Amino acid sequence: MILHVANPPQRFAQAHTEYDEPLPADLTLYEDHSQEILSHNDSPDLHFRWSVNPYRGCFHGCTYCYARPSHEYLGFGAGSDFERKIVYKPRAAELLAAALARPNWTRELILFSGNTDCYQPLESRLRLTQRCLEACAAARNPVGIITKSALVARDAEIIASIPHASVAISIPFHDPVACRDIEPGAPPPARRYAAIAGLAARGIPVSVNIAPVIPGLSDRDIPAILRHAREAGARHARLLPVRLPGPVEHIFRERLESRQPLRAKGILERIRRLRGGALNESRFGRRFEGEGEEWASTLALFRTLRAKLGFDESGPFVPEPEPRQATLFPGLSGARGGD
Repeated sequence: MILHVANPPQRFAQAHTEYDEPLPADLTLYEDHSQEILSHNDSPDLHFRWSVNPYRGCFHGCTYCYARPSHEYLGFGAGSDFERKIVYKPRAAELLAAALARPNWTRELILFSGNTDCYQPLESRLRLTQRCLEACAAARNPVGIITKSALVARDAEIIASIPHASVAISIPFHDPVACRDIEPGAPPPARRYAAIAGLAARGIPVSVNIAPVIPGLSDRDIPAILRHAREAGARHARLLPVRLPGPVEHIFRERLESRQPLRAKGILERIRRLRGGALNESRFGRRFEGEGEEWASTLALFRTLRAKLGFDESGPFVPEPEPRQATLFPGLSGARGGD
């Protein structure tokens, strides 16, 4: 059992109770009997329209996870509830097969997952993602997969049989200690590199996502991640800055101050410089961007190493971030603010 944060106040609850000590948080499963499985995305800064999410909540427990606030819409908390109250869709594969068989379906790319990880540990037993991929293979429908789990390599044969399928493995940390501090339930980096190698050996296009980059904590790992991912067979590489929407800021800060007490203040300050003085940027078109000279330097280093190591610059379904310079006088194009 992994328990590291209590739930911050639930935005939609009428009352909130504080306990002196966090209550035990055993894993609890809930069935979701939704009648539709395809989620439609209309965000202007994402490069896909359709996604499938067999699970809601995630056992990986990554403290920065942008999906945490979505658990509040189910009446749960974004903290330990998100990690231990997992909702799953038992009819996901049947619903997907029916959707793909509709006459008006045009075989658009489907992303697994647009919200929580489709290969979290529960998948090893329930196999919902595996069965959904089998439905896509039968319909010859393109898919993209984003995960930080080594379990994806289990389904390499199925993925290889799907036209235009690709996989992105998220590896924000090369240091296994920092990884365990911030991603306590996720596989260590070495297992993720092994997953890249297993998928690449089957001819599957694999990307490495250095996402999120946490300045002052994980940015130092960028060279090692790129080198090891390329050696394992990754073809593409992307990076994205950390986002801390809503209650995620509280959860991330609590964990950071607990595990990195001497560095936490400096890390939070660097995130603010990355985000123009705040800890989050929620506006479409800017969520995936950073600003300031530090982020511009990080992005330049990444692109230089990506080219040197022979990665393809283009890649599937993840936008490339651009640095923005902080401006004291927005109306003057040449005015730049210091960090």
